Amino acid sequence: MIRVLIVDDAAFMRLAIRNMLQNNGFEVVGEAANGLEGLESYKQLQPDVVTMDITMPEMSGLEALPEIMKFDPKAKVVMVSAMGQESMVRQAVALGAKSFIIKPFKEDVVVKTLNQVNALK
Repeated sequence: MIRVLIVDDAAFMRLAIRNMLQNNGFEVVGEAANGLEGLESYKQLQPDVVTMDITMPEMSGLEALPEIMKFDPKAKVVMVSAMGQESMVRQAVALGAKSFIIKPFKEDVVVKTLNQVNALK
């Protein structure tokens, strides 16, 4: 079972992702409402995959990503972004993100992307 940490400031978005993942056999090991909480949760939980929103208060996904990569260079982080944030997605990939999902997303895209990222060595 793939263990996932969900990092997003929108509670409804965390709930939507959690439901999608649990309906498809993933284990959601934690949730965080900003990049700082996400970084601390990553260190504690060491999930297989992280879904990380880009725009969040306190510490953005673009700020949290390099900190996670410093802690664990093999971390598998999937950025979740809104339409129109393509430049930030490119920046995230350059910082180590393994893939991205564009909002609004469909369940099959989320499941496929997380399975593909988890399979990466």
